[in-house]
Amino acid sequence: MLEELTARLLAVDGLLPYLLVLLVLLACGLGLPVPEDITLIAGGLAAYYGQASVTWMIIVSFSGVLVGDSIVFLLGRRYGMSVTRLWPFSRLFSHSRIEYVRGRFQEGGNRILFLARFMPGLRAPVYFTAGTVGVKFHTFLLYDGLAALVSVPAIVYAAYSFGDQIEKVLGVTRNVSHAIAIFVLVLAGIGLVKWWRRRSRPELGKTMPGKGAASKD
Repeated sequence: MLEELTARLLAVDGLLPYLLVLLVLLACGLGLPVPEDITLIAGGLAAYYGQASVTWMIIVSFSGVLVGDSIVFLLGRRYGMSVTRLWPFSRLFSHSRIEYVRGRFQEGGNRILFLARFMPGLRAPVYFTAGTVGVKFHTFLLYDGLAALVSVPAIVYAAYSFGDQIEKVLGVTRNVSHAIAIFVLVLAGIGLVKWWRRRSRPELGKTMPGKGAASKD
């Protein structure tokens, strides 16, 4: 799949490589069975072989990812679960998968919007479910945009930097994914510490008057 998409990008020039990557990423957001990361790697390879600027490929890829994700989110926001009765959404947004994602929302809140960027099988269901449960659009864009700002440039630039070695491209991309996963875990740990401190402060505040009252007696 990577070789075929890359070959198509190398067969065109001008604005067409950007346009093709943009269209594929939009289609990925709507359920096209092409891994998004493969499209980003192909875009990086097109830049490596001189068919595109790596800077503009990153910008176009970032835009395509955000627009594709936003379409899925707005479908859930506007039409809700009625969309799941239509093909291909009936396959992409199965009721079991939606219920699973809702459970993750209850556990992790809006943070799941950030984490979904690194969970390929759950990206679209998470964004769709976010729309159905009433997440604000600006909140969705914030979390999804931050995640895309980490992953999209990393993958495109890795492919651009090691374009002459396809196996190395894939290996570096996997390593980048591992680094991103560690980064996410660190953020989660920081969030947990902050949550615990906020939770502990009211309890400390409540004990203070008691101590003061005891001293007066």
